[in-house]
Amino acid sequence: MHTPHATDTQQPSPRRQFLHTLGRGIAGVALAALLERDMPQALANPASWAPPDGRPHFAPKAKSVIWLFMNGGVSHMESFDPKPMLTKYAGQTIAETPYADVQNPDKLKLERAMVPDANGQQRNKLFPLQTGFKKHGDSGIEVSDFFPQVARQIDRIAVVRSMWTTDSNHMAQTQFHTGRNMLDGEFPTLGAWVHYGLGSLNDNLPQFVSLGTREYWNKKDGLYLGPAHDAVPLRIDPANPLDFGAPERPFSRAAQGEGFRLVERLNRLAAADGDAATAARIASYELAFRMQSSVPDLVDFSQETEETKHLYGLDLPHCRDFAMQLLAARRMVERGVRFIQIQHGGGGAGAWDAHSDLKNSHTKLALAVDQPIGALLEDLHRRGLLEETIVVFASEFGRTPGTQGADGRDHHPFAFSVWMAGGGVRGGIAHGATDELGFHAVEDRHYVTDIHATILKLLGLDSHRLEIPGRKRLAIDHGHPIDAIMA
Repeated sequence: MHTPHATDTQQPSPRRQFLHTLGRGIAGVALAALLERDMPQALANPASWAPPDGRPHFAPKAKSVIWLFMNGGVSHMESFDPKPMLTKYAGQTIAETPYADVQNPDKLKLERAMVPDANGQQRNKLFPLQTGFKKHGDSGIEVSDFFPQVARQIDRIAVVRSMWTTDSNHMAQTQFHTGRNMLDGEFPTLGAWVHYGLGSLNDNLPQFVSLGTREYWNKKDGLYLGPAHDAVPLRIDPANPLDFGAPERPFSRAAQGEGFRLVERLNRLAAADGDAATAARIASYELAFRMQSSVPDLVDFSQETEETKHLYGLDLPHCRDFAMQLLAARRMVERGVRFIQIQHGGGGAGAWDAHSDLKNSHTKLALAVDQPIGALLEDLHRRGLLEETIVVFASEFGRTPGTQGADGRDHHPFAFSVWMAGGGVRGGIAHGATDELGFHAVEDRHYVTDIHATILKLLGLDSHRLEIPGRKRLAIDHGHPIDAIMA
């Protein structure tokens, strides 16, 4: 057994102790993700391997991503994949309809072997559609009445109606973000890979930001890439724009100048003794200091016109919080933030988890997000930003065609919808298809990492070239770009 020596327990040097203490006061919420930002990745890997240099592998079509994730499982059949046969055969079991074979165990054997259907229970009595659908735009794509403002933007949107995953419970949130089931281990999220692969567009703001509530199974990003690639969580509150960002008492310009000179001296000391960890910590404090001014400016919505604030719905109580997040996301894109991850409906399993009262719950939730999302797409377009910004609307899975209880739908991993817009995405497309009941994705089927591969390709990244030694990824982890929806 190892016996500790004095060196195992000795106190940190005064300089390191000072820096550790300092880290709890200056923008502490960001430092966990920024601590190793400048740490040479090669220190922990073979000398023959070099980390990414921050440049895309080929010419990109997009610079930034706004990732909108609806926690809990949006019903694909009440959003972007209308299934009128559900209403026609409502109350009947699937076996009583002409579509009885959608549950045939001989179909899609691999998929059905991976996961039980709807948490191991059959939801066979068909539940009618809980909202109407209308055709919109020149494309004539049908969108549910829950999303009228998104529907107005449909000619800028590519809907993928043929998504599937393997986890039938809410750990599918992690699966959508990482491509792997949590039981397989811990893997970096898409945002972490983007952060890892591309350089900064603005050194005054973090390049990977998380807004909204994340569930406990979905709070890590960098993992084996390192904490430098975790998302920086921000709360969009103009009254308190940056936790721990303001000093406890006012400082004069002279005092601030002394602080800058101290940091410069510490930088020189770190460079002199080759202490990479301390150098990385100092770099994180420098960014944190810059964030003290850049983040309050970011959420200063008084700079926006009244028309823009009204467009997003900042004056509407039912969508104000989400509207502020999306307006902040547009301002982040303008300032060069690479990846903005926004999660709606956090708390428990997720607000979109409509096991009962689907009509009322989806009505309320859609009302909270529809106007801000429609405004985001319109605002990005008219500012010339949509062509370089990918906007994604996703959820971890869909809902069952059959009813759960009296008025809800269960989890459904075999088919659901995702849409993308901007940044090299072709608009006015409905790609892929499910069967007549929305049970299975049957045409141009796409596992969740196909969305990842599409985004990476549009950003100019080859995921195979991002692999690090000892971390070989499976083919399904990389996914396949959905070329049919790319311009």
